[in-house]
Formats: sequence, C-alpha cells, structure tokens
Amino acid sequence: MIKKLLFLFCPIIAISQSTAIYDISVTTIWNTAQHTLIPGNAHWSDLIGATHNAANQFMEVNQLASSGIKDVAERGVNTAITNEINAAIANNLADQLLQDDFSPYAGNDSASGFNNITVNEAFPLVTLVSMVAPSPDWFIAVNSLNLRSGNSTINNGWKETFTVDVFVYDAGTDSGTNYTSPNAPTQPSFDNITLANGLPTNGHRMATMTFTFKSSLISTTEFESVESARLFPNPVSATETVSISNSSRLKRIDVYDTLGKHVKFIVLSGSEYSNRINISGLRSGIYLLRLTDTENRSSKKKLIIN
Repeated sequence: MIKKLLFLFCPIIAISQSTAIYDISVTTIWNTAQHTLIPGNAHWSDLIGATHNAANQFMEVNQLASSGIKDVAERGVNTAITNEINAAIANNLADQLLQDDFSPYAGNDSASGFNNITVNEAFPLVTLVSMVAPSPDWFIAVNSLNLRSGNSTINNGWKETFTVDVFVYDAGTDSGTNYTSPNAPTQPSFDNITLANGLPTNGHRMATMTFTFKSSLISTTEFESVESARLFPNPVSATETVSISNSSRLKRIDVYDTLGKHVKFIVLSGSEYSNRINISGLRSGIYLLRLTDTENRSSKKKLIIN
C-alpha cells in the first residue's frame, strides 16, 4: 500500500504588500558629435523587458548573453527574450512583460515607454533593452534597476520621480566594428557582454529613461503561513509517490540528506495543487525539506523515511 505525504496549512496570517504606479518614458540620443555618425535607416527595435525580483535575471555585464539578448542586439527580434521573460514569470522570478515601439522611427529623439505600470514590492527591479539599429550586436539597456528607495516613510518605500542615463552595451556575439559592418559572428566562441566604450559610440549615453512616480498603495493579503506546514505521516514507510495538498502558496520543495547534499527539488505551480511526486529514489533515512512559498519565505521540516 502506497503511503502519502501531506502538506497541511492551517493558520492564516496577514502580510502588507506595497505596490506603486509609474510612468516610464525613454528618449533616445543619437548624434554625430557624440556617436561619430548617424547611419542610413538608423532606428531602434521595440523596447522590451520585465519587472522582476533577482538582479541580472536577463543580462549581466561580463557574462555571456542569453539567446534573447543576442537576438535583440543583432537583429532586433524579441521572440527569444519574450520566451525567457515568460519562463521567468512562470517560475515566479518575474511579474510582467513590458514592450513598446519607438516613435518616430528615426534614430535621434525617438520616444517609447509605458503609462500607469503597477510595480509590486516583490518584483521591484526593471530591465529594459532595445537594439541600436543598424549595428553588429549593440543595444541600449537598463539592467535590474531597483525602484525601491529603502525609506519606508516616503512613498511607502518607492523612489520619487528620477531620470537615468542609458548607455550602449556590446553583446559579444558579433565582431563588427561599425554600425553597418557585415555579419561576423565572434569566433571561436562568444565574448561576454560589455559596455561599449570605444568607436563609434564613444562611450556616450544614447538615451535617457525617466520613471515618474504617480502613487503607491499598501494592501493586506491573507494567506497560509509556510511555517505552519506539517508533514503527515512522519515517519513514513518506504513509498513510491508523495501527494501534496493545500499547497497553493508553495512554489518549491528542496530535499537534502543528512550530509547536506541536495538530492531532489520539486517545483510547484497553481495547477499542481494535488501533484503526485515520485520519491522512490530516496533511501530510508532522515531528510531535511526546505519549503519555499510564493513570497520567497522558507521553512525547514524534517522527514523520516523508514
């Protein structure tokens, strides 16, 4: 007879959650004095990005570009980065995808942006990118910009209106040196993402981005406490499957043995509240389970398998 392991949540607790509304506007800068020249058909690809909760989720200087950043930087194509953002949203690493075109189409003084964007305290970081077009693999970006101020007495902890300079990055995937260089994939392997400090952009900014604070709100949400989870039965006999119930606030379970080795992880989603997990590979012994909920809080529980 197959035993089942149940995760039962009983107490309900309340937690305050802060949100803010911002307008985000981008104005490009492309001129011969700072950027050597303006090539024919100079323009920008659609501005795309996300609000998220971990720094360098979609790009990181001195690290290799993802397929999404590569496609944006080289071709102005957003299919791959859209998939990366949607995957991050599905894994509770991002909250929303942002995308808008530039108008007018020309390279200088084009504008793009978003009105009335609601930003959640759990996802306060913003990353936005757009191709410098034409170019080998250059793009403008703000990376993991944090909208939280750290001062909870003003705007519930959100930053006042501010403007940042936006600079050019080299994706490291093409070795061209000019705006209109022919396609030349970097060989024998790609380089890391770097700030483009040399010709032709000369390290100058190519846009400004303004975040206009409009309002903030603190709401109280009731949910089950991960600390109140209990395992049943425990100890448990040798089993083939584990049933997880009442797990709407759980997103991940990590299993460690007594030596601290990570032996299994289980990722949960809203459609898997009654998911059955195969743990037949676990031997008899004592295990430490780390339960992580959708608010990124965790609780450790001991499980004994006879």
